[in-house]
Amino acid sequence: MSADTDADALADVPPMRADARRNREQILRAAREVFADQGPDAPLDEIARRAGVGIATLYRRFPHRDDLHRGVAIEVLSALVEAGSRAAAEEDDDAHLALRRFMHAALDLKIGSVMPALLGRFTVAEILDGVPGDVVDPIDALLLRAQAEGLIRVDVVFGDITMMIMRLSRPLPGGGRFAADDALAHRQLDVYIDGLRPTGSPRPTTPLGGPAVDAAAFKLLRERVIDDARAGHSGARADHSEARADHSGDSDAD
Repeated sequence: MSADTDADALADVPPMRADARRNREQILRAAREVFADQGPDAPLDEIARRAGVGIATLYRRFPHRDDLHRGVAIEVLSALVEAGSRAAAEEDDDAHLALRRFMHAALDLKIGSVMPALLGRFTVAEILDGVPGDVVDPIDALLLRAQAEGLIRVDVVFGDITMMIMRLSRPLPGGGRFAADDALAHRQLDVYIDGLRPTGSPRPTTPLGGPAVDAAAFKLLRERVIDDARAGHSGARADHSEARADHSGDSDAD
């Protein structure tokens, strides 16, 4: 098919209606959250419920689960590119503040939970071809600017920015979740960002947000995480035992 033919075909495709576009965005956001919490094989009914749409609408937008996986990956990386561009544009006179804004926006995307869960389900080309740009070079340029201005220590490299975001956006061990988890991650990110300052820099004056998990609070959180993980493991074993019993009954009936 020629380029002219492609252009003619695209011209015949009507633009997506506003409500259809909104449904698609809601499905992708809900899928991102569910995949982060439950993995890429999570029930599609749960995604539809969180998105506030019917399951038929979800299948109309994403006929196969693989389509939804690719859609989420492209949506996350596209939002990451947009966050980098917006941070650089809105804080063009302060590279350090621009980096801080980008890192907090990237943390909200839960990239450390979502993208690792989807690895192996698509190729790099399938995803990057659908993303409007690459966030690596502009963020690296921001980092170099901040270092040139004496705002970030000179031995920090690009991976120190992105890989910390990925670590902080991963769920707690054992799959435990608590209401203030996201706010706690942003608090810890602020601590980390302040640690990127060069030796001798003025102490940061911005107060830390999020919950302050002191020793007593950590003990309670530790207990909850372990109990939740144990309950999930016990439930999985019970389901497995029931399935074996059902299968055994079927064999006897035969």
